[in-house]
Amino acid sequence: MLHKLPAAMLIAALVGCSGNADNHPQSPSAGANVTLSAAQRGNIRTYTVAASTFHATIDATGVVDFDNDQATSVLAPFSGPVSRLLVSLGDVVKQGDPLAAVDSPDFAAALSAYQKAIATAKTNRRLADLDKDLLEHSGVAQREAAQAETDAVNAEADRDAALQGLQSLNVSARTLKDIQDGHPPARLEAMIRAPVAGTVVEKLITPGELLQAGTTPCFTVANLSRVWVMAQVFGSDLKKISLGDTAEVLSDDGAAGVPGKVDNVAALVDPDTRSVAVRIVTDNPRGALKKQMYVRVRIRARQESSGVLVPVSSILRDDENLPFVYLVKSDGSFARQPVTLGRRTGDQYAVDAGLEAGNEIVVDGGIFVQFIQNQ
Repeated sequence: MLHKLPAAMLIAALVGCSGNADNHPQSPSAGANVTLSAAQRGNIRTYTVAASTFHATIDATGVVDFDNDQATSVLAPFSGPVSRLLVSLGDVVKQGDPLAAVDSPDFAAALSAYQKAIATAKTNRRLADLDKDLLEHSGVAQREAAQAETDAVNAEADRDAALQGLQSLNVSARTLKDIQDGHPPARLEAMIRAPVAGTVVEKLITPGELLQAGTTPCFTVANLSRVWVMAQVFGSDLKKISLGDTAEVLSDDGAAGVPGKVDNVAALVDPDTRSVAVRIVTDNPRGALKKQMYVRVRIRARQESSGVLVPVSSILRDDENLPFVYLVKSDGSFARQPVTLGRRTGDQYAVDAGLEAGNEIVVDGGIFVQFIQNQ
């Protein structure tokens, strides 16, 4: 059957489909135009080129990164050795959940300072109230009563400052309430807690490691429901991209593309690659996009471009891999027409040079015409 013939035999069969030897034109040389019989022309389809407006698409490669607006590096809030790790990579945590326990003298000192501040504030307030009562009955001088009130206010300020210090160390509300009620808690471990809800994506400490307050990075907690894709864009493509352009992020696993949006274009060129980083923000509800994953990005410019578009099927390649189309001449013959291709937009190519509006080209059957020409 015809559909089981090899490609060369199939084309040869199509060439001879006219059934009359008189209908076969002589085979032209590779540089000559091709003339087809009426029967052979039934194997091709032509298209009249027209000027078009379109939205250019830019294809680039990119790397997935955390959305740094939703990723937090957790620093050690106090000094001391790590006693226990309470989470593993990939664990989902809520704000305030404990991540690690630390034997911290800083933490113990902060608890002690708060307890002392509470006691001092209570005593000074009681003395100030007593002096105020005595002042009303002329039992104490005005100056002494004023000094007692000043001492009480200062002690209360010290108490509030000590409380804020403990709150900055993420001490639980229950522990603070016990201290305020005069019930000193048993020996407590200092807890490094999650400052935000998210997923533990980095664990940078180990048990026994000595932490330095405010400087040792311990964990990274990130919200992975949204990520950044850093695409590398080169040269003339950059001027086609603007903030707010829509994009599609494609991975190599065959999954459907994920929609995104351009929200930043770097101001500097990478000196090594000579590219410019374009940041795409995209939702990642199923967590399919992982940090450092390589992906393909297709950015669709919002600004309209104008020019000549031709179907992808019309583009052929010569022996030097240069693109050309078959142009229908006024005498009905077909001539190779070299073209300069721009960006692909869907199933069409923009043609930067080689064609103009009104030209008629072969869009289906170009390989058949090429076969005839090469005979």
